[in-house]
Amino acid sequence: MDIQRPSNARAKKIKRIVYGTVALVLVGGVTYGLSKLRPAAPSVDRATIWPDEVKRGPMVREVRGLGTLVPEDIRWIPAQTDSRVERWVLRPGAIVKPDSIIMELSDPTLQREALDAEFQLKGAEAEYANLKVQVDSDLMNQKANEAAVRSDFEQAHLQHEVDEKLFKEGIGSDHVRNLSRVKEEQLAIRLKLETERTAVAADSAKARLAAQQAKIDEQKALYQLKRSQVDALHVRAGIHGVLQLVPVDVGQHVTPGTNLARVADPKKLKAEIKIAETQAKDVTPGQIAAIDTRNGVVNGHVSRIDPSVVNGTVTVDVTIDDPLPLGARPDLSVDGTVTLENLKDVLFVGRPVHGQPDSTIGIFKIIDDGSEAVRVNVKLGRSSVNTIEIVQGLKVGDKVILSDMSAWDNFDRIRLK
Repeated sequence: MDIQRPSNARAKKIKRIVYGTVALVLVGGVTYGLSKLRPAAPSVDRATIWPDEVKRGPMVREVRGLGTLVPEDIRWIPAQTDSRVERWVLRPGAIVKPDSIIMELSDPTLQREALDAEFQLKGAEAEYANLKVQVDSDLMNQKANEAAVRSDFEQAHLQHEVDEKLFKEGIGSDHVRNLSRVKEEQLAIRLKLETERTAVAADSAKARLAAQQAKIDEQKALYQLKRSQVDALHVRAGIHGVLQLVPVDVGQHVTPGTNLARVADPKKLKAEIKIAETQAKDVTPGQIAAIDTRNGVVNGHVSRIDPSVVNGTVTVDVTIDDPLPLGARPDLSVDGTVTLENLKDVLFVGRPVHGQPDSTIGIFKIIDDGSEAVRVNVKLGRSSVNTIEIVQGLKVGDKVILSDMSAWDNFDRIRLK
């Protein structure tokens, strides 16, 4: 027969409540614990990073830029008149002297004007010669008149002295004495007038000759200008050097000011290097520089800094002090390094990829015997080409990663494998 068991529904319900409560507490505890855990650090291949160690000691500040060699002495030869290129005498690359003819131009109008200027000059010189003969003749006539009056005055003066002496001795009359005195006085006045007239005639002759001489000088200047323009039709180098460029063709019409040729002295070259505008602020004239010509390094010094910025760079001229190596020529690409200053005792490290001077950046510092790296904030100071000063955030012996770590910007810790 069936025996009725006692009911245990209440006990089961209590057990279920206890088990649910325990499970809920466990799930909450696990969730809380997981939320406090750091995210797993990503792994980075050690071969792909560029590490460096922080050091203390001297640091040479330098800036670097690319550039070219250019001649110090460049001469562009312009056209002086409207003309036509008749023929080339020399080709680019030719060694030239100051009187070497590079090309010949033609201008029939200019040649005719030069001939007219020559005849006008000769006419002005002939007029001067004729005027000189005329004024000399007039002046001689005036001087003759003055000499005649002077002679009459001297005779009247002697006669008056005789009449005055005879009157005192009682031999001559007072009337004769007075007549000779009056005649002497009149001739003295005439002599003075003639003397002044001679001086005026001499001044007039000088003025007329000077005016005519001015016309001669004007015509001579015009003739010399035309002759120089005719001579410039034979385009000459003007300096010792190499003919670099002839930008015009045979038969081409050129106007005044058109560049016909460029001549440069290849023995005197300087370097024009382009330095980033952010780094050029510390460059000053006189600083030491080194120029790498790909065939040797030569020393020089900064001679000029361009005041303007072009495409984010500043042009710096470096005068080369050492003899140039073989193969150095105009327009050769070079690499220039300018020494800014020599810091004696600073904390420094290799320059990070994104490290700018006087800024604060995040850098991964290698820890735990090189197995991990953590991000630290580092304040940077003065910079050089390959090194940068550490102001705050690192100490001597710290190893940091200098390569581009932007792919891990969202992580503060990485594992190195």
